[in-house]
Amino acid sequence: MTDQKRTYRMKARAESQDRTRRRITESAVELHGTLGPSRTSLSAVAARAGVRRSTLYRHFPDEAALFVACSGHWASRHPLPDIESWAAVGDPGERLHLALSELYAYYEGAEPMLSNIVRDLELVDAVRQQFAMFLAYMETAQTILMRGRRGRGRAARRTQATVGHAMSFTTWRSLVREQGCTPQEAVDLMCRLAAP
Repeated sequence: MTDQKRTYRMKARAESQDRTRRRITESAVELHGTLGPSRTSLSAVAARAGVRRSTLYRHFPDEAALFVACSGHWASRHPLPDIESWAAVGDPGERLHLALSELYAYYEGAEPMLSNIVRDLELVDAVRQQFAMFLAYMETAQTILMRGRRGRGRAARRTQATVGHAMSFTTWRSLVREQGCTPQEAVDLMCRLAAP
């Protein structure tokens, strides 16, 4: 066999493995978004991807590895709002309004997956580990949204709690899905609640 043929076969094999890995990852994303991580078995992912469990394990040695790939794939298609654009807004009230508008739009597009993730946080270790990155994002966002706000002591803590509450996915879901607010009404309500 010539070097050229060997190179071609190796390249074709690598491309086939990449397609299989992507198919497994996309199957996991779909099942996590519809059933949730705690209700998704590796057998179900393999069946959805059209591969054997042994093939799945060659690409992902355990559930945690699959969940990392699944999370990265999903996040690349559902990027979080850009915190730095919020930081550029000087007025704290305007900054919060922009942030909540973008966060609530994100929540609306990500609702099925986020609902399942929130439900499964305490049930699946891999979910809790990956969710830590989202919590770090939210902590940074809250710090940015508190810049320039007046108040000290208990007043500052209440404002911080209000801003944190306003940013929460469960707050958005309560206001929009359970109470029937439009996303804009929910944003306005939370901004009024956090106003000095």
